[in-house]
Amino acid sequence: MKSHKILIGGAIAAALVCSSAASATPGSNVGVIGVINGQFGTIHENTPGDKTGKWGLILKTLDDTDIGADQITLQGGGYTGWHNHPAPVFVTVKSGAVTWYDGSNPLCTGHTYQAGQSFIEPVGHVHNAVNASETDQAVFIAVRLNPTGTSGPAFRVDQTEPNNCKF
Repeated sequence: MKSHKILIGGAIAAALVCSSAASATPGSNVGVIGVINGQFGTIHENTPGDKTGKWGLILKTLDDTDIGADQITLQGGGYTGWHNHPAPVFVTVKSGAVTWYDGSNPLCTGHTYQAGQSFIEPVGHVHNAVNASETDQAVFIAVRLNPTGTSGPAFRVDQTEPNNCKF
């Protein structure tokens, strides 16, 4: 097992979204550019003696881990389609605005994130990201830490539209 230092600086971003030919709820007007994917093996980092002020990090994986980033573009009126991921996704909106719908929310109320804002997509949460504008494009960066072997198209697990989110 190897130990790896991970430096995550600036605005950490994420949400890997891939279009799929045979998806339960396919996306529309969405494009994905893979920026980078790295394989890190098993990770065990703990910074108790190397804190910056009160900030510290504990990160441990139990198996080989990939860390990757993707740039997702939603054209005006575009959406990702309902899906989930086997690992968390750290998302930062680069331009425009994205409304994120969480299928586990009984009211399925969306939360809109503007350029410069960030959020985390939790593991396994069925969700859909929608461009908040019908005309302007929205761009966001998705950073993921996930099990090796689930990168690329395998990172997106298509889901049916939740009954509480019919719109």
